[in-house]
Amino acid sequence: MENEYLGGEGQRLDAESLKDFFARTPRLAVALSGGCDSAYLLAAACLAGCEVAAYGVKTAFQPDGELDDSYQLAKAYGVPFSVIEKDVFAYDDICKNTERRCYFCKRMIFEAIIEAAHADGIFVVADGTNKTDDPDNRPGFRALAELGVVSPLRRANLSKDDIRQASRALGLFTADKPSFSCYAVHAPAHQALDLAAIEAVRVQFER
Repeated sequence: MENEYLGGEGQRLDAESLKDFFARTPRLAVALSGGCDSAYLLAAACLAGCEVAAYGVKTAFQPDGELDDSYQLAKAYGVPFSVIEKDVFAYDDICKNTERRCYFCKRMIFEAIIEAAHADGIFVVADGTNKTDDPDNRPGFRALAELGVVSPLRRANLSKDDIRQASRALGLFTADKPSFSCYAVHAPAHQALDLAAIEAVRVQFER
């Protein structure tokens, strides 16, 4: 399985504090998933005085509730939030559901976000990857490195527990939100992904 981490500078552990990152990055785009990590990144950037725009990608792999949470967060902090809709089933490399599925999916998502951010004149794109995320088990790390995405929480050496604690201090409703990757993670391994396969997973979670 080709999922070794290529060593992107944007994901280098313990490289700089959040304070230092925000000081040198007064304008940035945040990839907002609606989860605990990206929510905290958005809030921290706003509280640091940064000009922030948020971007999300809507596919059949994500529950609609994740976007609802993203909208709520963006509204609370007065941040513009753009949603890009993608037909994930049009991407054969993703839907073949190989060991590299997450790499191809992450690359599709961040290429879309980067394109939208650049069109808005924003050239730093940040995501919520943190210290706890293990590059050996996350092929998407390669995509982040290749595309030049910055992961400020990981660079600041913040773990998932650190982020949850800091989120509670800010009163974020996402502080104790359970982690959820996507429906595809819960589909049968190595079986091609189509609408029926994803719907079967979605129904299981909605029971």
